[in-house]
Formats: sequence, C-alpha cells, structure tokens
Amino acid sequence: MADVTGPVVVLAGGLSHERDVSLRSGRRVADALREVGVEVYERDVDAELLPALAADLPAAVFPVVHGAAGEDGAVREVLELLGVPYVGARPDACRRAYDKPVAKTVVTHAGIPTPEAVTLPQATFRDLGAGAVLDRIVARLGLPLVVKPARGGSALGMHVVRNVVDLPAAMVGCFSYGDTALVERFVAGSEVAVGVVDTGAGPQALPPVEIVPADGVYDYAARYTAGQTEFFCPARLSVDAIKAAEDTAVLAHRALGLRDISRSDLIVDENGEVQLLEVNVAPGMTETSTLPMAVAATQHDFGALCRDLVAAAISRPRR
Repeated sequence: MADVTGPVVVLAGGLSHERDVSLRSGRRVADALREVGVEVYERDVDAELLPALAADLPAAVFPVVHGAAGEDGAVREVLELLGVPYVGARPDACRRAYDKPVAKTVVTHAGIPTPEAVTLPQATFRDLGAGAVLDRIVARLGLPLVVKPARGGSALGMHVVRNVVDLPAAMVGCFSYGDTALVERFVAGSEVAVGVVDTGAGPQALPPVEIVPADGVYDYAARYTAGQTEFFCPARLSVDAIKAAEDTAVLAHRALGLRDISRSDLIVDENGEVQLLEVNVAPGMTETSTLPMAVAATQHDFGALCRDLVAAAISRPRR
C-alpha cells in the first residue's frame, strides 16, 4: 500500500457514555500511525471540529468515536458534506449496524443465525404493564435472557438475567442507556470476536479472539479493566468452528454494507454452530480491545494496518 502523504486527523471523544473508551482508542490509533511515519492530529468531536476541518482539510480522517454520533453515521455524514476521505463505513451502513434490531433483521435475511429476541420500547413496556409484558417475554424466550439497549456499545446497560425476579431491574438499568431494549435469548458457548479488515483486496477476517471474562459476563468492566478477562487468539475452537466464525463475520460485514473495518461478536456453541450477536462499525482499539490483539496474532504491524486503511480511504473516488 502506498504511503500516506499529508496529515491525518484521528477523531475520538464525543459526548456519549463511551467517551473515555473512545479517547483511549484514539490515542492508540494516533500513536500507531505516528510510529509508521504518518503526520497525525487528534481532535475531539466538539463545536471546534467542523471549522478546523473546513479551514485546513486533512488528507483523511480516521474516526474512532464510539457510541451515538460515532457509530450511528452522524459524524460520517458531516465528513461527507466536507468531502474529506475517511476510514470506515458510510452513514447509511452505520445506521443499519448500530441499530441492533435492524441489524438482526438484515443478517437474518442474509442467512446468518442470531439469537431470537424481542424489541421493546420503554413506552410500550410502561403502557401495557411491565409485569404482563415480561411474563410473555419469559414464556416466549425462556431463561436465561440478555437485556441490552437497542443502540449502544461497550456492554453499557447490558444484563444477563438468570432469575425472573431480576428481570424488572435489568430492564430499568437498560432503559437508563436508551429508550428501547433488546431482550435476547441467552446462548451458551464460547464468546468470540472476529475483526474484518479491507485495505483494497476485499474484506478479510482476522483470527477469532476467544473471550473468557473472570465472572462469566463480558460487561463494561470486563472489557476495559486489565486482568478482568482472559483472551485467547487464535480461539480454542476446532478448525471448522474457526472457519465458520470467520465466514460469518465477513458475511455480516458484506450484508450490512460495511467497508474498511468492523468487528463481529459471536457465540459458538458446543456443536460448533455460530450465532451472531452484533456488529460494531467502530471497534475498540484500546490495550484490552480484541481487534489489535487479532492483528498482533497475524504478525502484522497495527500501525501499518491503520496506515493502509487510511491509504485505501484516500484512494477511493470522491463523491
């Protein structure tokens, strides 16, 4: 891949619940790019961003903004208005992937298995009577259940419910992070994350990373606190299961219309069957994030990959 000439802006921060994680991811990407000789500026997503970019357009932008705005396509919409190249999916694809119920519908139509779920807005939950609604959910999906916001990441607002008496509190906790909950049947198995990258030759899966949290739940603390989770890369799965996980991640990337980079979160059951949980268009890049781990397992340099993603963005035809 050709070298990158001209400055690159790494966007990180924003005002979502995932701001701190985004800042850590942004610093890691910026440092990695500098290590391979790229001129980099780091900027937050605030009122000063647009005037700064318009006054001095960079060669490209590398968005590493998590949560709302960063993953719902809004920031990328503005970058398109400016006509500046950027790494990652276009706004319409971001919206499809960020909305978990919509993404589940899209990938299901593409033939990708995903756990059965119910989407429940807070108003419906309240107006129809919480008890009656939850009774029907349990009757339909059984226990355990996973409750999580329909939009959002980093497992914020996510709860694994094993006892029916804990379900109301889990719903309340979920609604504190969004007005719509996704209640999903829990699937037992090995949790794996599969990154997908495309530097111009088509989407390629990185080695699956197996995730083993200390307390059994891969929540926010387990994701971003060193020592709380054990990772195995490549995952301790059969050759066939690894291939199935990689194929599923690439198919999901294509089905949702993503580009450049994504990360699929999957469950592989005891029979080696793969189910897709969700797809992230702005994967974490921190020291405990799975995508950089997978890159390291391939013996490739993380900075070189970031540089190649930027170069691919620059080489795309402008809209």
